[in-house]
Amino acid sequence: MTKDDTMTKVLPLLPLRGLSIFPHMVLHFDVGREKSILSLEQAMVNEQLIFLVSQKDAKVDDPSSDDIYKVGTISKVKQILKLPGDTVRVLVEGMSRAEIVNIVQESPYFEAAVEEKHDSKEKNVESEALMRKLMEAFEEYVKLSNQISPEVMATVSDIEDPGMLADVVSSYVYLKQSQKQELLEAFNSNKRIEKLLGMVTYELDVLRIERKIGVKVKKQIDKVQREYYLKEQLKAIQDELGEKDGIQAEVEKYKKKINKAKLPKEAKEKALSELDRFEKMGLMSAESGVIRTYLDWILDLPWNKETKDNLDIKNAREVLESEHYGLKDVKDRIIEYLAIRKLNKSMKGPILCLVGPPGVGKTSIVKSIAKALNRNFTRMSLGGIKDEAEIRGHRKTYVGAIPGRIIYGMKQAGSKNPVFLFDEIDKMSSDFRGDPADAMLEVLDPEQNNTFRDNYLELPFDLSKVMFITTANTTDTIPRPLLDRMELIEVSGYTEEEKYNIGRKHLLPKQIKENGLKEGSVVITEGAFRDIINNYTRESGVRSLERRLAAICRKAATMIVEKDKDSVKVTSQNLVKFLGQPRYRFEVSDKKDKVGVVTGLAWTAYGGDTLPVEVLVMQGNGKLELTGQLGDVMKESARTGYSYVRAHAEELGIDRNFYKDFDVHIHAPEGAVPKDGPSAGVTMVTSMVSALSGVPVRGDTAMTGEITLTGQVLPIGGLKEKSLAARRAGISQIIIPSENESDIKEIPENVRHKIKFILADSIDVVLKNALVKEKDHDNKKS
Repeated sequence: MTKDDTMTKVLPLLPLRGLSIFPHMVLHFDVGREKSILSLEQAMVNEQLIFLVSQKDAKVDDPSSDDIYKVGTISKVKQILKLPGDTVRVLVEGMSRAEIVNIVQESPYFEAAVEEKHDSKEKNVESEALMRKLMEAFEEYVKLSNQISPEVMATVSDIEDPGMLADVVSSYVYLKQSQKQELLEAFNSNKRIEKLLGMVTYELDVLRIERKIGVKVKKQIDKVQREYYLKEQLKAIQDELGEKDGIQAEVEKYKKKINKAKLPKEAKEKALSELDRFEKMGLMSAESGVIRTYLDWILDLPWNKETKDNLDIKNAREVLESEHYGLKDVKDRIIEYLAIRKLNKSMKGPILCLVGPPGVGKTSIVKSIAKALNRNFTRMSLGGIKDEAEIRGHRKTYVGAIPGRIIYGMKQAGSKNPVFLFDEIDKMSSDFRGDPADAMLEVLDPEQNNTFRDNYLELPFDLSKVMFITTANTTDTIPRPLLDRMELIEVSGYTEEEKYNIGRKHLLPKQIKENGLKEGSVVITEGAFRDIINNYTRESGVRSLERRLAAICRKAATMIVEKDKDSVKVTSQNLVKFLGQPRYRFEVSDKKDKVGVVTGLAWTAYGGDTLPVEVLVMQGNGKLELTGQLGDVMKESARTGYSYVRAHAEELGIDRNFYKDFDVHIHAPEGAVPKDGPSAGVTMVTSMVSALSGVPVRGDTAMTGEITLTGQVLPIGGLKEKSLAARRAGISQIIIPSENESDIKEIPENVRHKIKFILADSIDVVLKNALVKEKDHDNKKS
């Protein structure tokens, strides 16, 4: 290229967005930017010439000189047409390439000094070869693309100038903006054709693959059209036969439901597969009913439905406190869960196990937890379940097969993150049909339950967002692996004060409402309330208390109706009229010190209780008699104690040959009630020492602890429940193992202050505090 081939001009500049124009190309486009319209107006004044150059980024609305390329096309404005909305449509023809020397002005419109670039008119052998190769490639491109008119080939084939040929072909081939700019910036015609040839060759490869894909798609479409045609024929036949609501309508209905339901990929594929089987079988097939039921189950499950958790801790506290009195540990654990859930949105649901005696509100507080969290609630009772299929369901091959109770519960809940209560998990058992506890291992494992597979569904269902809460009266019957998966929360029996508050705030208003009475129509004084608790109920929970209050409300309702009263007042004096004579006597403050009679403490699934132990010594030949339905562990405890007394007879002030001359009979009253466990060891030793030595045992003292042959006192469980039972019985002093000292803080404060706890690490300490000293005994006699 010579200096004569270049020439500098000052022209208005118009930046193009997503467009490029080549020399010899005619193009129309719309102009809306104010600067661009002013550039056009200036061009009309200046011989209709304008410099068109592409923007580097089409998204920039107000480009500066740095946002546009350096090389563009000097073009002639052929036509301007004003459109509604301040938009101008312009028709331009590319004249020649040009490169910006400098920007003269950017406002109010762009104006630039540009250097015009012309192609060399000389042709050589290389140019000819390149032109032929480009023509061949372009001809094949036209055939494959089906978007360019065949007449174009005739026009292009008449072009003899290499540069012009490259520019014209570039305007017809699909190229990216960056590729077009690359061709614009190629001032040498041979280099330009080489670059364009590479781009066209690549596009030809793409078009060939597109055509191959198109052939495949056409075959598939033909197959679909054939199936559609046959199905339409089938519909027409069904219409002629009067089967307008035939299998096709059923299939369409299910298909809509499946597409509408947001099923996981595997579930959707399974549902469509079953639907295809259903369609082929026909309505008259016996299997069609099974498939229909299966599809209904899949569609009814909450695969992706969730309720939004209410993470307001203040609200949760208010809900839990308003509906339940006490149960501090349970409430604190739920508040902790909410706090962590607020910080970690993807937290898995906890698996809690509430363990405690009946009637303390384990089941009812779970409903309150669901309410506080704003979650749906579903419950499954495990009491008496023996069949593993109850949990996992039956396989579809069985007649009348249905999913297990877990999937059924999730369907009932209607969301994938409910509060799911497994009631009485300690009451499960097993038989020849399998062990349901084993099936529960997967359900109650946060690492596995995100892909829980029911035998009926045969699809993975995500249970990881469910809050599982189980209840039990005791952990003894729960299998160890299952127990290991749950977080245990002890729900202890209530104190008298807690029972009073629960009865006053919750149970009485409930019974007044259930018995059709008005608020305030039954008034129970505090003294009467406490008499009901102490003299008419003997339990850890409040079920019996509620029944007594219901009985009072029924009597009150009868009195109000018969005698036309407005209200009934219940006092300690007239309580007998409503409930009859007291059933229990707890006060033992007037109990005398007795020889051979000791108050022990027991812990059962129903809470704490007192366990008196009596020992009688008779002339005989050293026989040890044990009665009162004692279990094996308790019998062994008695024999251990007996051996200890024999070994230390002289130290204890007992005839060393008593085992030869006397029979010892140990009896635990209420003989009809089975008793077992090692914690009555110290009680039996104390009663034996008292009976053999003739020294009385203090009547205001109770004790608990396991005994060893060396006289050590080992720790026991259930201290809180045992202490509550002792308090109910009017005991003022309890002897407990030293290792149970840390458990004292769990005992309610009002009970701790009324009972003196004596820590014993050996039987000597127990005897020292339990047996009445001679001086004390003489004072009592006088």
